[in-house]
Amino acid sequence: MIKFLTVISFLLFSFPVLALDGNQLLNQIDRNLNPESFESYRKIINNEPDGRKKEYTYYTVKKGKDKIAGLFLAPASEKGRTTLRLGDNMWLYIPNVGKPVRITSLQSVVGGVFNNADILALDYAEEYLVEKVEEPGNEYLLRLKAKTKAVAYDKLNMWVDKSKKVPTKIECLTEASMLIKTIYFKDVKDFGGGLVRPAVIETDSPLYKGYKSVMIFAKIKKRELKDEVFTLTYMPKMESLR
Repeated sequence: MIKFLTVISFLLFSFPVLALDGNQLLNQIDRNLNPESFESYRKIINNEPDGRKKEYTYYTVKKGKDKIAGLFLAPASEKGRTTLRLGDNMWLYIPNVGKPVRITSLQSVVGGVFNNADILALDYAEEYLVEKVEEPGNEYLLRLKAKTKAVAYDKLNMWVDKSKKVPTKIECLTEASMLIKTIYFKDVKDFGGGLVRPAVIETDSPLYKGYKSVMIFAKIKKRELKDEVFTLTYMPKMESLR
């Protein structure tokens, strides 16, 4: 018995414990937030320092890691506008203009603190690599670095619930580690189909004192979509998906 325990001890101390694979964990977080292909309905609310609010109802479809499109349902002034993102490229279609126009990740089609990269978000693993994983208490802290200069934020600090493996907070930083904004994930909800994730995402920024923006997801479900949905010619026809 003593000899057996000695062998076990030797094995435990002779072979290092495998380090947590941060990029594998990030892929799991992506899938816990959304199916790979899905449709969703959400409300985007911008709160201004003077107490005013602007609300938008937004329908989104996504396919794979880098294709996402959206349709504004409300308010009436925005109804029928559509957005499209293919990788780093983004467009906005306005019905009375009749032609998609290019937009950038740091602009915002709704104003407020959420920019286009937040609203038309790709998988985190599509844009970032995990440089380091820390384990403060019952959370993981993932330190992420952008794969290219085209990404909206050079660095992310992502706190993740260990048991649910979904984010609780993300700090968005410049290359010089200046804080651009903080995103908070709240109100974990069962959306059905095995998808349990935060239903509310809030953000604030030291660059926009007194402003706060909120996304509230009402519905997310798996949906298979044709590639033609994610083309410039389909942008005027997005209403037909509903």
